[in-house]
Amino acid sequence: MEVSGPEDDPFLAQLHRVQCPVCQQAMPAAHINSHLDRCLLLHPAGHAEPAAAPPRAKRRRPSESSALKQPATPTAAESSEGEAEEPDDGGETESRESYDAPPTPSGARLIPDFPVARPGSPARKGAGQRPAAAAGSASPRSWDEAEAPEEEEAAGDADGDGDADGEEDAGRWDADAAAFGAPGGRPHARAPGAEEVRQMLEGKPLADRLRPDALQDFVGQGRAVGPETLLRSLLEANEVPSLILWGPPGCGKTTLAHIIANNSKKHSIRFVTLSATSAKTTDVRDVIKQAQNEKSFFKRKTILFIDEIHRFNKSQQDTFLPHVECGTITLIGATTENPSFQVNAALLSRCRVIVLEKLPVEAVVTILMRAINSLGIHVLDSSCPADPLSHSSNSSSEPSVFIEDKAVDTLAHLSDGDARAGLNGLQLAVLARLSARKVLGKKSAQAYPPGRVLVTEGDVKQGLQRSHILYDRAGEEHYNCISALHKAMRGSDQNAALYWLGRMLEGGEDPLYVARRLVRFASEDVGLADPSALTQAVAAYQGCHFIGMPECEVLLAQCVVYLARAPKSIEVYSAYSNVKACLRSHQGPLPPVPLHLRNAPTRLMKDLGYGQGYKYNPAYSEPVDQEYLPEELRGADFFKPRRC
Repeated sequence: MEVSGPEDDPFLAQLHRVQCPVCQQAMPAAHINSHLDRCLLLHPAGHAEPAAAPPRAKRRRPSESSALKQPATPTAAESSEGEAEEPDDGGETESRESYDAPPTPSGARLIPDFPVARPGSPARKGAGQRPAAAAGSASPRSWDEAEAPEEEEAAGDADGDGDADGEEDAGRWDADAAAFGAPGGRPHARAPGAEEVRQMLEGKPLADRLRPDALQDFVGQGRAVGPETLLRSLLEANEVPSLILWGPPGCGKTTLAHIIANNSKKHSIRFVTLSATSAKTTDVRDVIKQAQNEKSFFKRKTILFIDEIHRFNKSQQDTFLPHVECGTITLIGATTENPSFQVNAALLSRCRVIVLEKLPVEAVVTILMRAINSLGIHVLDSSCPADPLSHSSNSSSEPSVFIEDKAVDTLAHLSDGDARAGLNGLQLAVLARLSARKVLGKKSAQAYPPGRVLVTEGDVKQGLQRSHILYDRAGEEHYNCISALHKAMRGSDQNAALYWLGRMLEGGEDPLYVARRLVRFASEDVGLADPSALTQAVAAYQGCHFIGMPECEVLLAQCVVYLARAPKSIEVYSAYSNVKACLRSHQGPLPPVPLHLRNAPTRLMKDLGYGQGYKYNPAYSEPVDQEYLPEELRGADFFKPRRC
């Protein structure tokens, strides 16, 4: 059974006639797509009509405004148009051959001359459901028919009017090209509307949806997997060693594992992913058992990726040792903690540690722009004098989404090298504006078209109230920051000392811990050069204990600045260090305390010689010559750099 269409019925073919927006020819709706492909190649510069044949009369919607513009005497074109409207033999659809065009010239590019509606969109559905003969209805038509008939008539009535409209169209296309970023003053394709952007943002987070699948798209880690690195060569050769990926959150550890997984699937390598936060030892043993079977029966390798491997304790990590050793599995672990402290030393010796650094701002901007382009969001250039929002565009029946370039830069800086935080912030800001349906109003006394959604720098700052501070009170960053604070005060850099103090306190550090370290610094580095520094430090500790955070932060800041400005002396610290070195390096039993220095509280001790020969210093007016060190250490000077 064959299904008849509009081209099979002359009456239906007459009703389903549409007009080409390029050459203004009327044709059956079933032929419009193939005709446009040829017509756009022949007329890439604009809406010029072909010179080979006279233009067909454009169909007009019978309206009151168009009736007033009609001349009293109908022209020949209008007479032929009126005949074409009647459903007789003269109004049958033309054959496909009448719309055939010469073959496409070599090197020609198909440049859309108007915004192309996607299939399934509301605009496209209207074009297929609304016949041209019913154009007089008051219901809305499709996007390509929605242009005002008065503008169409004005474009074809007089040369002067046509020129004016052409200039207006040129300005409109230039504005659209600036908005779309398309060269040559023509937009490449219709930008998605707000509802389409919302649908793309719903569901998976952007950080998971936009993970790159190839190493060439992996940005920001040139030192680890750059073109000339050993790891890059191994990965490209599909020789993946056992790895421990160590880096801060959002630096690309999971993404690098995702790239390795995609490359492994192409070479029939089994890739298994587990998370140490939810997996158990039994899960790991099941994977290892399957890997053994795959290797024995099919000679197939298995790569096991353990996310957050530092969550496994030492005994759980020992499960991997024999199987990594014999090559049953290739282990890839990801951790944000220092592997030296959190990963078994025996396992570390069997894996290569790859350090991934915090992403630079340029890399975060690249990742954000990749997400913005995938969503079809337009970036407004603040340095460009022409504002594309001030021009109207019929590129979409849905409102377009824009974002300021300042907002992108601000988001990249606030992310603090965390690409996941940046993408989540972008997703949050766009969804917030779409939910609020922020419509551009008047800006600089210019009326903006309705339905446009703008994401500003303020929207991004609201989503990320402050910088994402990387600090872990129980991790390596805790010791890194306190070490930096200590060294900054030792170097008398009061600005750096205040900065590292702020990093710790704003990251949630216990103020009493910082105060205890300041007490230590007062004796270790200031010492006898300013004995009152110890008093300042102890007072700061007591004040922090009394009032707590956040009031005590200024007490700590005062003490830090005082210690940074104070003169430094490590004389006492160095001398005591020499004493400890002397005690640790002494061979044999430690020398006894000399008898004259011993206390004699009993008669027996006095009879044994305890305290005999001791000279009581207050009883002498002149200095007393007396030895206070053991005989083996007589003459030792711990305040000299040379140790005993």
